[in-house]
Amino acid sequence: MTAICLCYEVHEPYQLRRYTVFDMGQNSIYEDDDHNCDAMLRAARLCYLPANELMLRLIRRYGKDFRVSYAISGTALDLFEQYVPEVLESFTALAQTGCVEFVAETAPHSLAFLYSRQEFDRQVQTQTARLKKLFGVKPVTFKHTECVYNNDLAAAVAELGFKAVLAEGTDQVLGWRSANHLYQPVSAPELGLLLRNTSLSNDIGLRFSDTAWPAWPLTADTFASWCHGLADAADVINIINDYHVFGLRHSKESGFFDFMEALPEALLARKDFHFATPAMAVKKFKPVGKMDIPQFISWEDESGDLTAWLGNDMQKDAIHALYALASRAALSGSAELRHDFDRLQTADHFRHMSTKWFSSEAPDRPSPFGSPYDAYITFMNVLADFEMRLKAVEEQQKGPAPAKATPVKRRTGQSPKALPKTAEKVPAKKTAPGKKAATDKKQAPGKKTSAKAGASTKEKKPAASTAGADQP
Repeated sequence: MTAICLCYEVHEPYQLRRYTVFDMGQNSIYEDDDHNCDAMLRAARLCYLPANELMLRLIRRYGKDFRVSYAISGTALDLFEQYVPEVLESFTALAQTGCVEFVAETAPHSLAFLYSRQEFDRQVQTQTARLKKLFGVKPVTFKHTECVYNNDLAAAVAELGFKAVLAEGTDQVLGWRSANHLYQPVSAPELGLLLRNTSLSNDIGLRFSDTAWPAWPLTADTFASWCHGLADAADVINIINDYHVFGLRHSKESGFFDFMEALPEALLARKDFHFATPAMAVKKFKPVGKMDIPQFISWEDESGDLTAWLGNDMQKDAIHALYALASRAALSGSAELRHDFDRLQTADHFRHMSTKWFSSEAPDRPSPFGSPYDAYITFMNVLADFEMRLKAVEEQQKGPAPAKATPVKRRTGQSPKALPKTAEKVPAKKTAPGKKAATDKKQAPGKKTSAKAGASTKEKKPAASTAGADQP
C-alpha cells in the first residue's frame, strides 16, 4: 500500500520595526507590535481558522483514514497566544482527535545548527517540551527550518532522540532514485529519512493559482490520478508545504479550499492508498537504501541551497555578528536578553536581506522593509543595542572593585596580627637599689617605698603580646 503523508509548516515571525541609530541606547523595543498584530489577525481570519476547521471536518468525516502533520515554530505559538488564542485552541482540538502528528523544529525557526550546536540543541529541546505540554505527545519527527538538511544534521537529530527527519527531495541528491521511499542517513542509520516530493508539493504549494500553468485549474481528481500513477513505485508520497497555501498564498476564491476538501475522497478511491503521519510511515516501511547528503539542502528555490539566507555579504555579516554573541548571551543569566537573542535568530530576518528574492518574494510573506539594505541596517542597529545591553549586564556581574585598605605601620618585631584596640602601656623602668620606684600613682604621705618592695612589685606586660588574640 502507498501512504500519503501531508505535512504543513506553521510559522509566523516577529517583524522588526524601523530601528535607527537614534534609538540605540535610548530604547530596546525592537519589534513592530502594530504590524505583528495586524498580520496575525489577517492570517487567522484568512488561513488558520478556516484551514483548521476544514482539517477537523475531514477527520470527522474519514476518521482514522485521514491524517495530517504540523511543524509549528515557537514564534508562531507565541503570536497565537498573544494575539489570536482561538487559533491555538483550534490546533488543540485537532490534537485531541488522535489523527494529527506535531513535528518538532527549532523554537525561533532559526539556522542555529550552522553556527552553534549548543544553541540548536537548546532550541529543539525547548520546542519539543512545549509541544508535549500543549498537545500531550512528545514529537518523534524533526523538520528543520525550510527543510534544511545534511548528514551532520541527521546525526544531531538522532542524538536528540528523534526517530524520523524530513528533508527536500532535490534532484541533485536523488539522482536516479525516487523520493517516494523511506531512506536511512549514512550518518544515522537508526533514523528514518523522509524526502519531500518536490513536484507534487509545488503543484499544490506554488502552481495552483498560476493561470499560465498548463494544468490550471487543478482538480482533486487530476491530482489524485498523478499520485495513483506512482503506486507501483512508491511506498510513501510526502507532500510538505507552508500552511499559508490556505487562504494567503491561494485565496479562497481560487478554489483551493474546495480542492483540499475533495482531495481525500479522490485519493482514497483506490483501496491501496491511505494517509499516514511521518511517525507511522517510519514504523510501517523499511528503508530501501542509505542517503549520503554532505552539503546543505533546503526547499528554497530550484537551487535547493542556503542562498535565500546566506547569498550575499550583508546576510553573512549579520548572521556571523549575531552568533558571535551566542556564548555571551548564554552566560549572561538574563532571561530578557535570552528571549531577545532567540527572536533575533529567526531566519526571516536574513531572508529580508536577500537580493536574490527582493524582486520575486513570496506574496504571503512580504518584507516589511523597502529594500534588502534597509533590512540589514535595521538588524545591525538592533544588534548593536543588544550588545550594549549585554555589556551592561556583564559589568554588573563583575561587581564593584573592592576598596583598598590603608596600610598600618607596624612596630619593629611586632606580630603581623591586628593591632590591639587600646594603646600599649609602656613598662615601668627599673630603679637602682635604695631609690624610689617610679609609680603611676602618687605615694601616700608619710609612707616610703623600699627598694625591695619596689622590686617585688609586678610589672605589667606590654599589651602587644596578647592583643592579637583579642582583636576580632
